[in-house]
Amino acid sequence: MEEKFYVTEEGLNDLKNELETLIHVTRNEVIEELKAARAQGDLSENADYDAARDHQARVESRIKELEHQIKNAEVITSSKRKTTFVRIGSTVEIEEQDTGNILTYKIVGSVEADPLNGMLSNVTPLAGAILDH
Repeated sequence: MEEKFYVTEEGLNDLKNELETLIHVTRNEVIEELKAARAQGDLSENADYDAARDHQARVESRIKELEHQIKNAEVITSSKRKTTFVRIGSTVEIEEQDTGNILTYKIVGSVEADPLNGMLSNVTPLAGAILDH
């Protein structure tokens, strides 16, 4: 069974945009880097060529990763209405007991997680503790 990647509609669009950029822009840049490095001569001791090949490998790896994530994406919808249970896509407010500060997080899939910007992965211990409560 394939692993599902939970993403918002916006997150899925971001993944698709990144994939398009890698395929249509970055790949071409890497090809130019490789051509320039090859033109320098001996490839056995050519650091620029090694770096370009390394860059190419990272780009191709990311392309495969994005294709897999998009293929197995499950879009989550966030409801603006109040619900009684926390689900993926819910926005929650958590009060810090010692300071009284209120922190707001949106529960998202791990692909979109960005805790510094209020996007908390559903697989984190904090999200695991509040999901379905």
